[in-house]
Amino acid sequence: MRLTQQTNYAVRALMYCAVNPDKPSKVADIAASFDMSETHLFKIMKVLVDGNLIRTIRGRNGGVMLARPAEQITVGEVVRAAEESFLLAECFDSGRKDCPLIVSCGFNGLLHEALEAFMEVLDTKSIADLSEDRFGMRDLLKIDVAKPPLAVNA
Repeated sequence: MRLTQQTNYAVRALMYCAVNPDKPSKVADIAASFDMSETHLFKIMKVLVDGNLIRTIRGRNGGVMLARPAEQITVGEVVRAAEESFLLAECFDSGRKDCPLIVSCGFNGLLHEALEAFMEVLDTKSIADLSEDRFGMRDLLKIDVAKPPLAVNA
């Protein structure tokens, strides 16, 4: 099975937001960090918003943020939202009836079982799990982390 580029970018964008949880992330910054097209990323953002995975914040200081804590977003959920099709073989398409074995094919059943197992594994990991090294990832992604103001002793 091969996941689409859209899914790859969706996971990366969510990881970016997970390591930058304190402020909205700019789509332009995410695109630049992963050397991807902003136009393509905007299309992916719509999928992520529709899937309740990110939320948008309007305004000058706006951007995108995770819609829920990273611990509550599974990789399987992202894959299901981003992938348009899970047809592992042409016989998965219920509209195609060109194989005479379609109703009693062991291969079709095996592929369905494999797909379920694949998704079960992805459901065991969250975006937080993929983003555990938050500070190292911030450095690699060149995310500027504003330092908190120093406390003034009165």
